[in-house]
Amino acid sequence: MTSDMPRRFSFGDSEADASASAARDLAEVNAVELISTVSVHLLSAAALRCGLAEDGEQHQDLDEARTLINALAGLITASAPDLGDTHARALRDGLRSVQLAFREASVVPDALGEGPGEKYTGAVS
Repeated sequence: MTSDMPRRFSFGDSEADASASAARDLAEVNAVELISTVSVHLLSAAALRCGLAEDGEQHQDLDEARTLINALAGLITASAPDLGDTHARALRDGLRSVQLAFREASVVPDALGEGPGEKYTGAVS
């Protein structure tokens, strides 16, 4: 055996250990917490892409924001019955805020009911 062989096997073992550790970490998180965390990440990314960051326009990308808002609206709408009123209400408020920010940032706003996520949430104005 060459001296590289043990390192390669060791690396593979570390990779497998890391994967198993990540799986254990995910297994410890309940579904509501995981959905809420993913929603907050989507919400933060959408806000950034709508230009709501401190350096606003540098990160603004309304095409990206539209995709993120659609994904967020679908996730919140589909999971709301399982999230409970408190969690769902907070996420819906955040969603509505980025939908309004998107509308405000758009040079040519979408018709009511046609904006990002509105097929899931209804018209936002």
